[in-house]
Amino acid sequence: MGLDYELIGKRIAKRRRQLRMKQYEVEEKADIGYKYLTNIERAISIPSTEVIMRLAIALETTPDEFLVGTARLEKEEWRNIAELLRSMDEKQLALAQSLLTWILEQEL
Repeated sequence: MGLDYELIGKRIAKRRRQLRMKQYEVEEKADIGYKYLTNIERAISIPSTEVIMRLAIALETTPDEFLVGTARLEKEEWRNIAELLRSMDEKQLALAQSLLTWILEQEL
């Protein structure tokens, strides 16, 4: 089961519009590059796990809302996870992304 980046982009855009935020406001809050969000929302760019997490924090939700369409964690719990990931180096982030992808593929 692969991720549908077009659907993920639509979910991110929907959440942004719910909060009545402009793309540049989310980019600043998530500390991502200029015009990167528009490319994610249009499925031109594929966001990393860290970027998905930053967007979730900026849009006051969890990555679940973007990845599977539902938000499950409380805001503070998600911030704790995001902080752990922010402290990781490139190799650790790649491993975390692989682990999260594997978890999403499991039928629990």
